[in-house]
Amino acid sequence: MRLILSDIDGTLLPKGEKCISERCAEAFRAAHAAGIVCGVATGRGRAQVAPIFRGDASFTETAIATNGLQVYLRGTVLCEKRITHENLVAMRAAIAACPGAGLLYFEGTTPMMLEGARDDLAEIMPSYAPLAVETDEVPAQGVSKANCFLNTDDAGTDAFVSYLNERVEGVDFDTPMRGYTNTMPAGWNKGEAVKLLCEQVGCGLDEVVVFGDAGNDLTMFQAVEHSVAVANATPEAAQAARWHIGPCEDDAVAAAIEQLAAGAWPFER
Repeated sequence: MRLILSDIDGTLLPKGEKCISERCAEAFRAAHAAGIVCGVATGRGRAQVAPIFRGDASFTETAIATNGLQVYLRGTVLCEKRITHENLVAMRAAIAACPGAGLLYFEGTTPMMLEGARDDLAEIMPSYAPLAVETDEVPAQGVSKANCFLNTDDAGTDAFVSYLNERVEGVDFDTPMRGYTNTMPAGWNKGEAVKLLCEQVGCGLDEVVVFGDAGNDLTMFQAVEHSVAVANATPEAAQAARWHIGPCEDDAVAAAIEQLAAGAWPFER
């Protein structure tokens, strides 16, 4: 394998944890030392990733961030897409017509809340709620990260995503977790970002291993031959993956990367 990419939340990082384990960090270093390009593929913005890797910026030199809107290879920017002002206006109108829903965009690492209630956000993203700044301003230049939220169950989340995809033109929505959506320009996602990285690395899609756990990993799973779901993955992600490993809490991804770095194949059906 020449390229390894992993989702973060629920895949590398267990719920409630703020930093990856030292074992996980060492596994990434071992892959780098073996000549494998190794990075993250996350809905988080790049600025939000470094603290999770204990402040070591080398872990974000290769990254798919904001669900594909930002793509980096060895520190070089390959892609920077934005959610436009017009996109945000359309999203806000759809959210305002959906009781209990909310809309965030980000200025750096600060969540700016255009719509919704802080208490509802706290039920879904408790780390964002106390930091969120309420605003009425839709940025004229657009943004690199925006998310919609609704305090609901899994079925309600699926319905919410369907509602947004039907109501808002020019934007695609997917689900990293219950009650929360990622937002991408139509036709762009983690899967397309993986293809871009492969072109720049000079490797085939059969020379890539990707790890994930949720709905926003599905396009990535569909793009490559070797897709891997952790044991705690959603049923949809588990079904889409070719290979399956143990849970995030047991450092299953780190264990697999260790073996890949050593030239072994860690996956069995």
